[in-house]
Amino acid sequence: MNVQTVDYKDPEAGAKFTQSFKETGFAVVSNHPISHELITSTFTEWENFFDQDNKNQYHFDSKTQAGYFPFQSENAKDSDKKDLKEFYHYYNWGPLPETCEGTKTYYQQVTDLASQLLSWVQENSPEDVRSRFSEPLSKMIVDSKQILLRPIHYPPLTGNEEAGAVRAAAHEDINLITLLPAATAPGLQVKDTQGNWHDVKCDLGTFVINCGDMLSEASGGYFPSTTHQVINPVGEDSKQPRYSMPLFLHPREEVTLSDRYTAGSYLNERLRELGLL
Repeated sequence: MNVQTVDYKDPEAGAKFTQSFKETGFAVVSNHPISHELITSTFTEWENFFDQDNKNQYHFDSKTQAGYFPFQSENAKDSDKKDLKEFYHYYNWGPLPETCEGTKTYYQQVTDLASQLLSWVQENSPEDVRSRFSEPLSKMIVDSKQILLRPIHYPPLTGNEEAGAVRAAAHEDINLITLLPAATAPGLQVKDTQGNWHDVKCDLGTFVINCGDMLSEASGGYFPSTTHQVINPVGEDSKQPRYSMPLFLHPREEVTLSDRYTAGSYLNERLRELGLL
């Protein structure tokens, strides 16, 4: 797959990023403005949280979807196996563990970066694609209550996992775009148009960005929402945990994506399919 690594400071960054999105649904951004220290400290906050015995006191609210989701809470769409992970849903209006206060800064800075990337896509899309958007992409997320940071913990494998269960089964993301800092271990794979799987590099200092279903819907399929998964490690690597920290950019609920969906109706449909509603 021709997933491009784009230097954020390159004068042609917007065009290169959008071209990679068009061809693969993915792009990698380097030399971005989010400091390594902030990323590292935020990862550390969540590693410590998942190691706590009292994390269940933050159990998620089924109506708001905010809070802690215990191990094997979620399955991918069309999968009958629960993913081998636990995670936390943080929205800027939602509860946050006292030990994770630094996450607020990370959330805001990455949301600002995402707004810039959406502007790149807006500016470099063909006119017939731009005309489909009910409003500029970066404005769709202004004042959105659904922008979601999801710190994820994939525990070490025990050898007793259900046959066929994996850390994250093959799926597409629901939202406009997802921003993912390099995880603490490899495992992410993406599927090309021929059905072949490719490893995504886990290079420190980069963000992996992928197109979600909502952007594909809003663009009439011009931008593909690429299938991806997190595979189980083998050998000694299976004894190690993996942490990941995707930020899912959702529009305001009332934003029109297409003749078929608003952002809110699309999200609720997919949450039911994932077993979260």
